[in-house]
Amino acid sequence: MRRVFAALAAALLCAGGGAAGSLPGVDQAVVESDAMPAKLSAFGLFRGNDPKTPATGIGYTLRAPLFSDYTDKHRFISIPPGTKAKIGSDGVIEFPFGTVLVKSFGWSDVNGGRPVETRLLIRRAAGWTALPYIWDADGKDATLALGGRRVPVSFKSPDGETHNIRYAVPNKNQCKECHSLAGEIVPIGPKARNFILDPAASDKMRSLYFENPAALKPTMPQWDDPKAGSVADRARAYLDVNCAHCHNPAGSASNSGLFLRWTDDPAGVNFGVGKRPTAAGRGSGGMDFAIAPGDPAHSFLIYRLESTDPGIAMPEVGRSTVHKEGAALLRQWIAEMPKDG
Repeated sequence: MRRVFAALAAALLCAGGGAAGSLPGVDQAVVESDAMPAKLSAFGLFRGNDPKTPATGIGYTLRAPLFSDYTDKHRFISIPPGTKAKIGSDGVIEFPFGTVLVKSFGWSDVNGGRPVETRLLIRRAAGWTALPYIWDADGKDATLALGGRRVPVSFKSPDGETHNIRYAVPNKNQCKECHSLAGEIVPIGPKARNFILDPAASDKMRSLYFENPAALKPTMPQWDDPKAGSVADRARAYLDVNCAHCHNPAGSASNSGLFLRWTDDPAGVNFGVGKRPTAAGRGSGGMDFAIAPGDPAHSFLIYRLESTDPGIAMPEVGRSTVHKEGAALLRQWIAEMPKDG
């Protein structure tokens, strides 16, 4: 996380990203139009179209990020001059029209650390638009991939294991599926409780982009830090960021009746404890409950999380590997639940 911030901070300083009223290189006309340019460079979001050098904006990361095949993610926000984002009393961040949330995915040991893809989430007059771009082999530009693509990669996870996968860049409809709330596309991660602005950014720079930056309070536990909270708190934070964008009453998986938001849903049947499958099928693995207290081996939430079978795995998109560390935390959480609770 610190390496990501350091790189972004240096790039933004070199780009003059803190200059009020100036968006060097960014073509706001393209950003705010209905266009879906074939090349990422059309937006002017990167200085010299170098993915490590944003043209402007401010870097950010998430306290509890979504798992995506152990990728390193570089994030920044481009907000039009003269406008600011605002944090509501409910913790939802309201971004102005013309905002672009930029997220690049890659691995430090693949292609010299260059990203494989960059995803844009653009707030336009008609709503948020998600556009996935895959970087060309020469690394000089990225090409729009509305239909998604499988990219063969080989990388090592933090435990040293080598993974050879066909990394899935989502198609535009899959972007919509995960980012859907009450039928509209919305950002997933950027919420005040989970949002960390670049700590190297000055108060002046923060205030250029946010009306009330002090309201950004990342209270959600970092799932892999035992000091950040109890096993239960960290497990629920993990489920929130990896599952709750679909598993909530207004999400694309609302018909499942399984709701996995961090603090909004009580840890009862709707949270999976003692909850039977909504429909029979391979997804339950023949198990009776999503979460069987005290028995992770017979909890189909774990079964689906540890599968890579397209008909079983959850989340359905966004990963081709098993997140062993996340699954271990959830196993511990379920194992510690009293069986008669």
